[in-house]
Amino acid sequence: MHTPPRHVALIMDGNGRWAEQRGCERVDGHAAGEDAFVESVRAAVDAGVSWLTSFAFSTENWRRPRSEVDFLMRLNRRVLRDNVHAWNEMGVRVRYLGVADARIPECVREEIASAEELTRDNGTLTLTVALDHGGRRDLARAARSIVAHGVPADQVTEETLAGHMQFPDLPDIDLLVRTSAEHRLSNFMLWQAAYAELVFLDVLWPDFRAEHFRQAVELYHRRRRRFGDVTRPAEPAAVSAGA
Repeated sequence: MHTPPRHVALIMDGNGRWAEQRGCERVDGHAAGEDAFVESVRAAVDAGVSWLTSFAFSTENWRRPRSEVDFLMRLNRRVLRDNVHAWNEMGVRVRYLGVADARIPECVREEIASAEELTRDNGTLTLTVALDHGGRRDLARAARSIVAHGVPADQVTEETLAGHMQFPDLPDIDLLVRTSAEHRLSNFMLWQAAYAELVFLDVLWPDFRAEHFRQAVELYHRRRRRFGDVTRPAEPAAVSAGA
């Protein structure tokens, strides 16, 4: 029996195209993606995954029309409010990565804080939602933190940098899944994705279901993860903190 990937990350792409194919507004595609997100959390728990990270809103997404951004903020709040108690009963710990921009509404911040407090002691699955996230910004912040703490340059290691990330305990990604057949990382968790197995699925995000999650995990199990070693068949010693 295969050991499930410890950390699965999701780039939830294709909402706009899903809506366009149906003659709907882009926001209708975002709304339709709610069921896919909720089902992915359940699928991760069922698969025995310990960490699940989803890309909900990037630092670049602020460039979108104001009406769409406002809708996405309201949607994030609604999804959290409607599902957090069920996730709590499932043993899911909820955390938000990013959330630095002052344009994030206070009501969204309050909902996030409430969910994080309610679920903080859960240990079945850590669900990290990347909201207002950018991989390059995360690395720049970690570098600034290292400088601010007065760490000498000759003492800066990979472990040092990992320890100054927003969530130092967040392990390296084992499996990164992107929907909609796009083949890029889009500035998502660049540090943690260094050795991730990448799976790109043709399905648009609103149509993503548990069977697609299982398909991605099955593809992951077919890969041989050598991490630069021509003979190593198993997992390596972790480089980053928490792995």
